[in-house]
Amino acid sequence: MHPRAAEFQERARDRYEVDVEVLEFDAGTETAAAAADAVGCETGAIASTIVVSLAGGERDGGLVAAVTSGANRLDLDAVAGHFGADAAEMGDPSRIREVVGWSIGGVPPIGHDAALQTVFDPTLTEYDTVYGAAGTPSAVFAVDPEMLAELADATVVDLTE
Repeated sequence: MHPRAAEFQERARDRYEVDVEVLEFDAGTETAAAAADAVGCETGAIASTIVVSLAGGERDGGLVAAVTSGANRLDLDAVAGHFGADAAEMGDPSRIREVVGWSIGGVPPIGHDAALQTVFDPTLTEYDTVYGAAGTPSAVFAVDPEMLAELADATVVDLTE
């Protein structure tokens, strides 16, 4: 197992008291479509974690996370509005790595270095099992979506286009 995937698995066990099975794929799972192909599920069952930077308002410069269904596109204006910011944009990859502790393409929905306020796409709750990144662009883990929202301390709200 890749060391970062093993680290994610250990964090899940230590922080959340859950044992996750990490699935690794040679082809990579950087996109929701690639992950769905690798796992053999619908694109909608992929729980993509997108780290967003807020601008303006009380949280100016702050990072938040959005866990969205791979079938949906995140609405950055809706994210800004939800968090009381003037605008929102995709987070800078180097800042994400520094603050969150994971690199884009492999950012898991839980187990971050810093606590991030998190929103959760309700579309994911339509599935019995969803798959989130497990620390690398080629690793995922399976989880019940309601349990994932709880573990991420996420607010379930539709902020997609």
